[in-house]
Amino acid sequence: MMDDFEKTAVRVSMVSVAWNLALSLFKLMAGIIARSGAMVSDAVHSASDVFSSIVVMIGVRMASKESDKEHPFGHERLECVAAIVLSTVLAVTGLGIGYTAVMKLIGGEYVTEIPGMLALFAAVISIAAKEAMFWYTRYYAKRIDSGALMADAWHHRSDALSSVGALIGIGGAMIGHPFMEPAASLVICLFIEKAALDIFKDAVDKMVDKSCDGQMEEELRECAMRISGVAGVDLLRTRMFGNKIYVEMEIGADAELSLGESHAIAERVHDAIEEGWPKIKHILIHVNPV
Repeated sequence: MMDDFEKTAVRVSMVSVAWNLALSLFKLMAGIIARSGAMVSDAVHSASDVFSSIVVMIGVRMASKESDKEHPFGHERLECVAAIVLSTVLAVTGLGIGYTAVMKLIGGEYVTEIPGMLALFAAVISIAAKEAMFWYTRYYAKRIDSGALMADAWHHRSDALSSVGALIGIGGAMIGHPFMEPAASLVICLFIEKAALDIFKDAVDKMVDKSCDGQMEEELRECAMRISGVAGVDLLRTRMFGNKIYVEMEIGADAELSLGESHAIAERVHDAIEEGWPKIKHILIHVNPV
């Protein structure tokens, strides 16, 4: 049975696939009817986002597999692999938009045929729909702490920004300034590349056992010190493992206590931390005699 993390990610991805297919078809028809090459290209961009949602579903399913003999710590990092793949695709998409814009500006290859009002309407609908999908996907990505789902959210945002470029280009062509579309696309390219870099960095941090932030580690120390019998926290190590956290802690306790009493203190620290931070998957508590 799927856990909440997997069920949420798959449900959101399925919604994304359905919306992208419907939106792509709508924009393609509008582009053909209104004689807008920019809108046809935007429809192809939306269709490509179906691929990113499928990658999310595959990555999340693999990351949610139970631990086994070959992978005793689980498979959570596979979700980071999916995020890295999607950030790369997002970066390539942004570079493609930027390259096309530069070539148009250099070569003066602007829109030559004035598009119809339907193309302008389709661009507005696309911006609103894709921006809504961005916030919807981003909400659940933050809720379950999924890097792959967050990357997919930014794919929706990149499509919305692409539609902004199409809107500017179509509007510019209608008022006699067709150069506005490639100029806007060039700016959009920079926003997309920044998002791709942030997603890539976050995924890599989770792949290389980066520690948690200082505030969380301080809160973990304070939690341990509130437990009766803990004389001090001698060592604390944290590491991110996909969207989960591993904690290693050495606490001090009275050397005159029995093994059973020391173990009971360690168990209370373990339970308190586990209850306070659901994202922590594994806690190792070692007791030093004081």
